[in-house]
This record gives sequence, structure tokens and C-alpha cells, in this order.
Amino acid sequence: MTVLLMSCASKNPPLKKVKMVDIQRFMGNWYVIANIPTFIEKDAHNAVETYTWNEEKQRIDVVFTFNKGKSDGEKKIYTQKAFVHDPTGNEWRIQFFWPLKFPYLIIDLADDYSYTVIGVPDRNYLWIMARESKLPAETYKKILKRLELQHYDVSKIKKVPQKI
Repeated sequence: MTVLLMSCASKNPPLKKVKMVDIQRFMGNWYVIANIPTFIEKDAHNAVETYTWNEEKQRIDVVFTFNKGKSDGEKKIYTQKAFVHDPTGNEWRIQFFWPLKFPYLIIDLADDYSYTVIGVPDRNYLWIMARESKLPAETYKKILKRLELQHYDVSKIKKVPQKI
């Protein structure tokens, strides 16, 4: 999911991140509900991001899976590493391949950790994710409104088909 995230100067103000993230509570499966996709994610179905805390290496092991082209299409699996960059847990660095690490900002998170939104500084990519494969329509609309306030072009956000 986070391959080739490029961060460059922007005319927009910096993204506002959530105040605090409980990293252990954040671990587990997250269904990708919608995104501004990277080239790898175009035409992805059943996309799931799984985070596992790696105590020995003090990092997050990330596995991104999806079906290519259709819900029963070829299964794709990508592994990544994430490093907590800020003590509040709201900013990570994702590494798809060594030595590059890209910013991964948690800009929205439900109090009950039922959904989250991940952004990148230049706003070229975005992921709306939830613990369930569906997100209530009203919740989704509220998330989009908050993203507009963060200067995201919400017309670029595409729903990801989920049949899990």
C-alpha cells in the first residue's frame, strides 16, 4: 500500500495528526475502505492491511494483501516495515524496500479504533480503513468532510471493493 510515497513541498498547511495512538491497540487487521491509490493498488479488491508489533526489532511488521482485478482475482501480498517516528504514535515511517522510508501520518482515528485515516504530507495518497469490511455511510461522509478541511481533493478518493 505505501510503496513509493513521495513527500514534497506543498502549498497546503501541514496535515493535522491525531493527538495520540495506542500502538498495541492499533495492531491487527484493517480493511481498506477507500484510498487515493498508489500504482500497486489500482484495481485492488479485498484490500487488507495487517499490522503486527515486532517486539524484538521494535517495529511494526506490515502485510498488505488484496485480489488483483476482481474479488476472486490473483492474490497479491506485499510486506513492509513500519517504524514509529513520534512518541505519540501518530507518525510512522514505512519501508517497502531498503533504505527508503516514507512518512505515514495517522490523521483520523475513531475513539474506539473502529476506523482510521492515513495520509502523507503531500496529500497524493490516502487510506480510509476500518476494522470491518464495511463502514457506515454516515461515518464515511463525515470522514470525507474532515478530509476536505485538511485540503484533500476528495474527488480522487476511490472506494475499494470488499467481499470479505
